[in-house]
Formats: sequence, C-alpha cells, structure tokens
Amino acid sequence: MYFVMLGVLLLALKVAEFGPVGQWSWWIVLAPFACAAAWWTWADASGYYKRRAMEGMEAKKQERRRRSMESLGTDTRRKR
Repeated sequence: MYFVMLGVLLLALKVAEFGPVGQWSWWIVLAPFACAAAWWTWADASGYYKRRAMEGMEAKKQERRRRSMESLGTDTRRKR
C-alpha cells in the first residue's frame, strides 16, 4: 500500500511538473507501481496474507473463549 501511495504522489508531482520530480524520467516515477505489483505477487505466492489472516482469527477466537470462560466463572487459571 505504501508503494501505491508513493506512486500516486510521484505521479501527481510529475503531471503537475512540480519541483525536481517534473524533470525525472517516467521510469522512476512509475517504479513504485512495479514494486507494489512485485510485492503483491510475492505475498500471494508465499501465503503471507493468508497466514496473517489466520493468526488474527486465532487471536480473536482465543480472546472470545477467554471472555466466555470468565463470564461463566469457569476460568481455569483462577486460584483455589
């Protein structure tokens, strides 16, 4: 996402011919979009986002279970 935001910023500066970015080559200005495409390809191929989503769901499940056990009064970590 950061590459896309950087690309949009550089693209706007290039089109407006603002500052030194207006004189840069189009290859340099469009490079962040290529980097974003490479990142997304790698992340999808390696399962990076899928693992992060599964870890988040597991954390939510554990928290929900902890709250349920607390509300039922069957907290196993309670001192006797």
